[in-house]
Amino acid sequence: MVASARQYHITTFGCQMNKADSERMAGILDTMGLTWTDDPYQADVVLYNTCTIRDNAEQKVYSYLGRQAIRKHEQPDLTLIVAGCVAQQEGEALLRRVPELDLVMGPQHANRLQDLLEQVFEGNQVVATDAVDIMEDITKPRRDSTITAWVNVIYGCNERCTYCVVPGVRGVEQSRTPAAIRAEMEDLGRRGFKEVTLLGQNIDAYGRDLPGATLEGRHQHTFTDLLTYVHDVPGIERLRFATSHPRYFTERLIRTCAELPKVCEHFHIPFQSGDNDVLKAMARGYTHEKYRRIIDTVRRYMPDAAISADAIVGFPGETEAQFQRTLDLVNDIAFDQLNTAAYSPRPGTPAAQWDNQLSEEVKADRLQRLNHLVNTKAAERSQRYQGRIEEVLVEAANPKNPTQVMGRTQGNRLTFFPGDFATLKRQLVPVKITTVRPFSLTGEPLQVAAIAG
Repeated sequence: MVASARQYHITTFGCQMNKADSERMAGILDTMGLTWTDDPYQADVVLYNTCTIRDNAEQKVYSYLGRQAIRKHEQPDLTLIVAGCVAQQEGEALLRRVPELDLVMGPQHANRLQDLLEQVFEGNQVVATDAVDIMEDITKPRRDSTITAWVNVIYGCNERCTYCVVPGVRGVEQSRTPAAIRAEMEDLGRRGFKEVTLLGQNIDAYGRDLPGATLEGRHQHTFTDLLTYVHDVPGIERLRFATSHPRYFTERLIRTCAELPKVCEHFHIPFQSGDNDVLKAMARGYTHEKYRRIIDTVRRYMPDAAISADAIVGFPGETEAQFQRTLDLVNDIAFDQLNTAAYSPRPGTPAAQWDNQLSEEVKADRLQRLNHLVNTKAAERSQRYQGRIEEVLVEAANPKNPTQVMGRTQGNRLTFFPGDFATLKRQLVPVKITTVRPFSLTGEPLQVAAIAG
């Protein structure tokens, strides 16, 4: 067992799945008797939970590791861990590149951290990147928030998008059982959490791998069924989910979201490109017409729903005309938020091998033009909030203005208003919006009695 004086630090790169994995690993380290420190250079156990979606995140990891490796020569009992997607992708090659590393572990091994660390403390250098069946997780995450929480519902991804490393590093789809997910949410509800975000790399695929009979010819374990099953968990006031895939985003799911009052009217549905030939080269499995129909259906059921998405510019072979179709789609749909990226070739993916790569200059130019349009459309979309009353879940004090608190609307819009965090923490507060910006709002809190009148 570990001496309780030891301190640990975790640095997390990348997506919400990684953040959720980091919380689980922090929970394990707490249980082992280590204590958290904010300073990675004071810690005895340093863990980098890595992301390999884009090259710059990967390079950052190597620069951080280089500094810690130097430290290890002066402090031989320092334990260095690389977890997550770079660990899975590079495996033993990481040890050759950074021999000071003690443990390299893929994302599927997050809940085995204690076993793996005990092997390290016995003097072994450990690589854990083999595919495993996800055992039901009994670890208690060290949640970064006491108000909102991530809950994994499905691990891995069976899609084969030509630019993406996720299936290679996170493995095949493995769904947790509805009972295990509900039990975790009930525990969160008892502990005062108000909002849960259900997570999956491809959340609409939930349940396809679970055994079970079909009901009236339909598989009974769909994500739509899961939402209905967990909707009434006591104490949880809001439900969100991410990330959706347009190939599986059904009208049945949209209708269920409209009918269930706790499901927030915010949908994150990546489209990646507005051009059908580029989508085909990406192996996304849908057309821009299908994507537009999905958004139309969402807005038919929930006219005010917030829509966010992901887009890639500069994919191999993308012409100026094809890029223009992405701009057209963004202009027509008017997203509330859009995560944009220039294409970055990832090792081991088909697109990285193609000889029709675009220059960095073209990619940077297209990204800048797309971002300009995104900001313009987001500012237009924001105008609908002016003067409206929005319900805000208070999550924190405003770090830049201690007289204000901050939280999110149902539509996931960051909102600031005057108030005392100690008094308002965890509360759902009606706020009249007085200032709109492209991606955030400011308002005045209303008394509940005043609203009723």
